[in-house]
Amino acid sequence: MELLSGGEMVVRALHDEGVKYIYGYPGGALLHVYDALFRQEDVQHILVRHEQAATHMADAYARATGKAGVALVTSGPGATNAVTGIATAYMDSIPMVVITGQVMSHLIGEDAFQETDMMGISRPIVKHSFSVSRAEDIPAIIKKAFHIAQSGRPGPVVVDIPKDMTSPTERYEYEYPKTVKLRSYSPVTRGHSGQIKKATDLLLAAKRPVLYTGGGVIMGNASAELIQLARMLNYPVTNTLMGLGGFPGTDRQFIGMLGMHGSYEANMAMHHSDLILAVGARFDDRVTNGLDKFCPTAKIIHIDIDPASISKTVKADIPIVGPAQAVLAEMIELVGASKKQPDAAAIKTWWDQIDEWRTRHGGRYRTDDSDKMKPQQVIEMLSKVTNGDAYVCSDVGQHQMFAAQYYKFNKPNRWINSGGLGTMGFGLPAAMGVQMNFPDADVACVTGEGSIQMNIQELSTCKQYDLPVKIINLNNQSLGMVRQWQDMNYESRHSHSYMKSLPDFVKLAEAYGHVGMKVEKYSDLEAAMREAFAMKDRLVFMDIYVDQFEHVYPMQVPRGSMRDMWLTKTERT
Repeated sequence: MELLSGGEMVVRALHDEGVKYIYGYPGGALLHVYDALFRQEDVQHILVRHEQAATHMADAYARATGKAGVALVTSGPGATNAVTGIATAYMDSIPMVVITGQVMSHLIGEDAFQETDMMGISRPIVKHSFSVSRAEDIPAIIKKAFHIAQSGRPGPVVVDIPKDMTSPTERYEYEYPKTVKLRSYSPVTRGHSGQIKKATDLLLAAKRPVLYTGGGVIMGNASAELIQLARMLNYPVTNTLMGLGGFPGTDRQFIGMLGMHGSYEANMAMHHSDLILAVGARFDDRVTNGLDKFCPTAKIIHIDIDPASISKTVKADIPIVGPAQAVLAEMIELVGASKKQPDAAAIKTWWDQIDEWRTRHGGRYRTDDSDKMKPQQVIEMLSKVTNGDAYVCSDVGQHQMFAAQYYKFNKPNRWINSGGLGTMGFGLPAAMGVQMNFPDADVACVTGEGSIQMNIQELSTCKQYDLPVKIINLNNQSLGMVRQWQDMNYESRHSHSYMKSLPDFVKLAEAYGHVGMKVEKYSDLEAAMREAFAMKDRLVFMDIYVDQFEHVYPMQVPRGSMRDMWLTKTERT
């Protein structure tokens, strides 16, 4: 047996788990681990400029690959700076392992320098947490952390390690477990066959069906099965914000994103449906609107790997607990073998109605004869220039919704955004995490002048590691979504939603050693964007000035049904 210190075991365990990159920031409680990192070359550490960025980089890596990302932060403020990133991952069911330093064991509870109760602070926002009390347990704990983070409904796991557990003077026999078994944790690996049979029979009998799919299809690697089932049935498919790319965005059967800023046709189809097959989606408030008015004529089949999510807000007529991929695969077999097939005449009538809704709205927006840019035009140009094949990482706000609506995602794991928590500052470090792991890919950070400034210090990290991210800053000189709500609900009393004294983003980017571009006219946009993406080895900050007063539409009427929407500033369903 090889003898290793606790600090060396942390690094070796990460290597044996297959980890290539960890994202972090050093501090006193972790210096033994950082010294072990220095003395090896297999696990590469990426030095961020703020711990929140480390968690977002790890998170985005997980969203793009399906594997758990790893963040490494010190005790006290290092750990508390990571809390927002942990909560972001938790809300969106993203696998992540966050290793936090802690004061020495005998000082815990003594209000020691840089001590915080990370176990207590993080408990509501983690899938599980570990506190190391014996250094020899480190390999087993790391193995369990990855297993829990990546299996079942994914989520973040915290491993809190007191400094004395990593001391270089104490050595222990090291062996990394090949398997792990937890008596109290055994997520399901398939759905109940009887329930799947009932669901399939109901699915085949539907006259106005909708396949409503969420992030569980993406993280559950079930996109291929979803596409196959939809093709067999010829049923319409709508995605949640987190599910975009799970079904091809340019496909005729795709009716757009649903919900608060969903497409007219998706929301209308949901409201009038007689059957909803929900796969890996939560029926959250940004989808359902007023629960008492939600899809009044629909029966609901709900597939989710987390039993706690089923019937939590909307009662399922047929609940199926299981992984999306396995359940959909079984459904495909049953549909293929069934003598009963969908009612072709009814489905044609349903498609005729959906196409009529699509023709009536279809993502339209107003332009004028001036050269003033609309944010929708910028996203459409981004999709055109990148051939719809970029990794698009978004911050949170109007720009996020415009990106979701107007960039057509044809592949899973390409749309990287903070859905559940809505974390401003997510976009840039997320794009960095993706670019680090996919160096030859086009990676765009769609952001606004409010969001980008929350983690703009990471432009320094981008320079250190030569990360050629393309930043698409939709600059409307305001907190756009806040201002939109103030326009709609507060008689345009714009309380603290305008951004004054903004920096010159071009000069700021250049100060960090990058390329800056300012675009003010639509006629200049395509050439500038093509030039930016042609610079394969440079970060380019595109500061693009868009219409200051543009709103995101459609927008559901609060507490209404799914069919109750504002379509423009003056037009309502």
